[in-house]
Amino acid sequence: MRLDGASVLVTGASSGIGAALAPILAARGATVGIVARRADRLEAVLEQCRVHSPASRMWVADLGDLARAETVACEADTAFGGIDVLVNNAAIPKRVRVTELTAAEVEHVMTVDFTSPMRMALAVLPGMVQRGRGQVLFVSSLGGRIPIAHESAYNAAKFAVCGFAEAMVLDLAGTGVEVRLVLPGPIATEIWDQPDNDPALLAVETVPAEECAAGIADAIESDGFEHYVPAMLPGGMDARELAVAKVRDCDGFLAGMASFAQSLRESR
Repeated sequence: MRLDGASVLVTGASSGIGAALAPILAARGATVGIVARRADRLEAVLEQCRVHSPASRMWVADLGDLARAETVACEADTAFGGIDVLVNNAAIPKRVRVTELTAAEVEHVMTVDFTSPMRMALAVLPGMVQRGRGQVLFVSSLGGRIPIAHESAYNAAKFAVCGFAEAMVLDLAGTGVEVRLVLPGPIATEIWDQPDNDPALLAVETVPAEECAAGIADAIESDGFEHYVPAMLPGGMDARELAVAKVRDCDGFLAGMASFAQSLRESR
């Protein structure tokens, strides 16, 4: 996939990674469709996109409304004469210890972070297969590979995204349709400061959203499926190796992380 001349739909584009990504895509020659709830912020992002890509468009939508999410995907597909790349970026956090978590909260996070992008992908997939080209990119998280204390709902949704994307690769082999999976580390976005979320157990150094967005743009044009962005986490830890370490010794990894989480809670 090449961005120059491509049509790209980006969800969660009114702030954070999505807001940083959309103008980058436009600067690289793409016509960009952007989706989010907040119209005023979305309009500001659209203005930046139109500097390079006058045909870029926006859709105001709450992607927690699954019917609306599908409608937006179909409307954008029609407006652009076929979407070349769907970037499923929109997501919400739920940072609360599992003992305080409700089933309704888990279901809401799953709806926004997994079910909505899944349904948008399924909505545009037939057209991509028919054209013999296209790409669906999922922005998951390092939390889609390793557990994070007090984030079981978010972990569940992001793990689901990873599994869905991996199976898509197998099912779409030979169709010309590509799948990309991006796993950001700690990125400086609003996800850290949301109402009804506990503070993170551990204060971590974050990476600018613009750096992550540039990595996503590179991932679209790459040949590889899985992309850790940034590859090196603040402090010099290799993100991929961290995920692999859990697989090598899951019991040991979980025991160490659980002990660390317990010590942090007790120190508060």
